[in-house]
Amino acid sequence: MSSFLIAIGAFIGYILAYRFYGTFISERIFGIDRSRKTPAHEFEDGVDYVPTKKEVLLGHHFTSIAGAAPIVGPAIAVIWGWVPALMWVVLGSIFMGAVHDLGALIVSARHQGRSISDLTEDLVGPRARTLFLLLTFFAILIVIAVFCLVIAVLFTTYPQSVFPIWMEIPTALLIGYWIYRKSGNPTLAGLLALAALYVFVYIGVYLPIEIPAFIGGNIILTWVIILLVYAYIASTLPVWVLLQPRDYINSHQLYLALLLIYAGLFVARPEIVAPAVNLNVEGAPAFIPFLFITIACGAISGFHSMVSSGTTVKQLDNEGDAKAIGYGGMILEGILATVAVLACTAGFASRGAWEAHYASWGAASGLGAKVGAFVAGAASFVDSLGINPDFALGVVAVLVVSFAATTLDSATRIQRYIITELANDYNIKPLATRHGATIVAVGTAFLLALINGGKGGLILWPIFGATNQLMAALALLMVTVWLVKIRKPTIYTTIPMLFVLVMTSWAMIINVKNFIAANNTTLTILGIAIILLEIWLLVETFVTFGRIRREPAAPAAD
Repeated sequence: MSSFLIAIGAFIGYILAYRFYGTFISERIFGIDRSRKTPAHEFEDGVDYVPTKKEVLLGHHFTSIAGAAPIVGPAIAVIWGWVPALMWVVLGSIFMGAVHDLGALIVSARHQGRSISDLTEDLVGPRARTLFLLLTFFAILIVIAVFCLVIAVLFTTYPQSVFPIWMEIPTALLIGYWIYRKSGNPTLAGLLALAALYVFVYIGVYLPIEIPAFIGGNIILTWVIILLVYAYIASTLPVWVLLQPRDYINSHQLYLALLLIYAGLFVARPEIVAPAVNLNVEGAPAFIPFLFITIACGAISGFHSMVSSGTTVKQLDNEGDAKAIGYGGMILEGILATVAVLACTAGFASRGAWEAHYASWGAASGLGAKVGAFVAGAASFVDSLGINPDFALGVVAVLVVSFAATTLDSATRIQRYIITELANDYNIKPLATRHGATIVAVGTAFLLALINGGKGGLILWPIFGATNQLMAALALLMVTVWLVKIRKPTIYTTIPMLFVLVMTSWAMIINVKNFIAANNTTLTILGIAIILLEIWLLVETFVTFGRIRREPAAPAAD
């Protein structure tokens, strides 16, 4: 099967979905109102609430939700065959993920920019809100610890990426200053920054950097601590200073990288060497339901609702921008995940090479194996354009690390908001401040990562996939409750919510059984606790449904 034809077909499908289904959902279901004052204007403070141009905020939002996850998930899920992975990515992103992201953004915008977990109090009740906040805190704690590890591993595997990644920081600072203090043109700023980035990539290829393991003789732990210090600084600075311009640069980097990859596919037209369906995989869990939690970002992810209602909504200049940012950002991620599927199935020289890499679940599930398959495959597409192979590898490696870094700093900022909301609930004033909350966010991640020399996040990673998707189902549930309150059709959020809820619960129950069989007490207790939390939230929500249906319709702002 031609990878190029699949890429073009998927791309056309995404464009049509954005034009028609995205417009229908945003206009007819969520009722976007371009005249409504957004939280960014209502609470503008120059730090977190900053009205932002649509193209800049799209870059910030997209790179925050993407990270390395839409690459890592498909890179392992193709072990079950390229057809199931591709279908879940395309259909999931169009009908589930994009609706989820846009819904969380709109509901938050109508409620003073409060997070979807915080809004659970208004939509369901105070107990449900606390439970949702605690679940969110737990999930983001794992994200921060694990993404520190991911970046540390990538820095050691691809030392050519170190120089360009760290040079993005001063470049972003200059861009932010130019746009916000000198009224510079954002498009020109992005293009200049992109050109500078590729110069840095070229330098990095020939001057790879490997730092000494000066903390405990452990290079991974050394990088983890450096990254947590960076995350603290980045998440406490005003958003326009570093996060926005850095993510804006990274979005341009992705656009160009996708253009190069698609051009490479057109020139080389590699055939997919992986099987269409491959259900007899040594050591793999059941294809259903685990496909739907292995690929999260790239189809639907609960973390996205935290970004939409955590950082993005506080920068939304006009509600009319929500479709491009919320729905369009997820479509862009679907395109990236589609490329990941193709890179990991058509980027191998032969069927034998693919089967050697994906010989078993254990062989394919390691971090290096997952990322390596994408980097090598995507670089091979770029190579076909006559670009130096070392430079092509550097370009793709920097792309992956850049997205992982944006997820790290955005997750830390979101965790700050979550901790602040919990601290206000229990009147713990020192933790309700910007720096107090961030110290807790970074400190808890450090304590988790510290276990096993910086790799502690992996201890809880087996339950993250299901926890993350549970957050997606609960976010859709809250959006559905809001639609019921304002008397809007709910089928477009209810069906995705039920699908994700069923698959997630099914996978979590299987996981708990496996944890019990392996005598893993920690994961068994946490898994059971999450299942009970889910049941509790569902019971409270369905009781609320009955009450809402007896009440008069609420205005769309409620």
